[in-house]
Amino acid sequence: MTSHIAVGRRRLPIWLIPLLWTLALGLWGLPRQHSVWRDEAATWQVAERSVPEIWHMLSHVDAVHGLYYLLMHGLFEAFGPSTTTLRLPSVLAMAVAAACVTVIGDRLAGPRAGLGAGLALGLLPAAQFYLQEGRPYALVAAGAAISTLLLVTLLEDRCHALRWAAYGGTVLLCGLLNWLSLMILPAHAATLVWTRAGRGPWTRWAVASAAATTGVLPLILFSRGQSDQVSWIPPLTWHMMIGPAVLLAIGGLGALLDRPPAGHLSTAAVGLPLLAVPQLTLIGLSLVQPLFLDRYVLFSMLGLALLIGTALGTLVRVAAPRFPRASRWILPVVAATALVALLPQTLAKRSPASRVDDVLSVAADVQRLKQTGDAVLFVPAARRDTALVSPADFTGLRDIALRDSPEDSGTLKGVEAGPDRIRAAMLAERRILLVTDAAEVARPMSAQRDRVKASVLKEYFTAVTDEQVRGRRVTVYERRPR
Repeated sequence: MTSHIAVGRRRLPIWLIPLLWTLALGLWGLPRQHSVWRDEAATWQVAERSVPEIWHMLSHVDAVHGLYYLLMHGLFEAFGPSTTTLRLPSVLAMAVAAACVTVIGDRLAGPRAGLGAGLALGLLPAAQFYLQEGRPYALVAAGAAISTLLLVTLLEDRCHALRWAAYGGTVLLCGLLNWLSLMILPAHAATLVWTRAGRGPWTRWAVASAAATTGVLPLILFSRGQSDQVSWIPPLTWHMMIGPAVLLAIGGLGALLDRPPAGHLSTAAVGLPLLAVPQLTLIGLSLVQPLFLDRYVLFSMLGLALLIGTALGTLVRVAAPRFPRASRWILPVVAATALVALLPQTLAKRSPASRVDDVLSVAADVQRLKQTGDAVLFVPAARRDTALVSPADFTGLRDIALRDSPEDSGTLKGVEAGPDRIRAAMLAERRILLVTDAAEVARPMSAQRDRVKASVLKEYFTAVTDEQVRGRRVTVYERRPR
């Protein structure tokens, strides 16, 4: 059963409050001052390609995000490319996740715990960051929330073949959005162990999990051949585990407040494995190959929200006998206090400075600085994303290093000519615009082509204009007199 709240003569489901709360948080500052950073630029430029071009690209790179790119292509076709179209799916997904967390908490620990869990999810810093991100991680979190709610429903003696099929299908869909989301399966297995589930639930869960994993396995095997995509992730270090350790400590304290009889389904039995197991599994995988990024386990925040909600529900329950009127205000006061306390972080995450760079601001500078007959270069080649997202701002500029376009080559950044051809092309130009990273975020040049570009510009050209904005840089070079 789901608790309801009275509004006039109508009774509305309690999950509606966190859903609208999270939706409001997501819509607040959604355009981020009309900025798009490099990860979102990848989504944007791929979504604008045709379906055959997307399939061609997936055979070479980024197959792990293929389903998400196809989804965003459909949305861009239907509603047009914009920051709203780019980010709104994540906002809606996180709102659905908050609603699911509310229902789970309500069923297992009461309406106050459920309401606290749903409100807490929308306020968690990680959730606030990715609910406005044009990437698939919030969608994965929504799928994880739905599958966990289905599991709780099935373990409450509501076994039904269609529900198990829905559970397996949801896990499969999450796996196709990002196969690292399959780490939710050992978390759910830990819940089954905790609740001492019988042979029937274990068998049905194993069948559904095996079917989902089998469906994702081809994607796993194929995308492993594109492992260069994650080669930039640094090896695991001790300081990288401080965050997970703090989260696990907070979750453990929340679990202590929920001490049901052994084998009983509870928020601790669901929330603590959901928080801890994906984090620990990703740490283990990172010992073999560096993979530790918080966004890969964003869905573990569902467990943290459940445990926070349990703590709040317990606080209300303890206070109610002695302070019946005041106890009703505990939850809204805590939520308002948390919102105010987190306001600096909340505002920071809605500013362009919260991301590494902004591909749109530098495109506007290019539009302002370019002249007829100018050439353009990108260092590294991946910075071509600004031209792919804002092609109108680069109209009239010749990309003299590009040999094969991203669409033709099936890549994100295209294929550039050899160093000698780039050098010859540069020496034939009078003015060149260089689009690169701002000094504070620039990395050493690793590609020979980029070193040749820098060398020719230094030896034969003079910088006449140099502007840096939001992590990107555009420099105008003019050829020195012979």
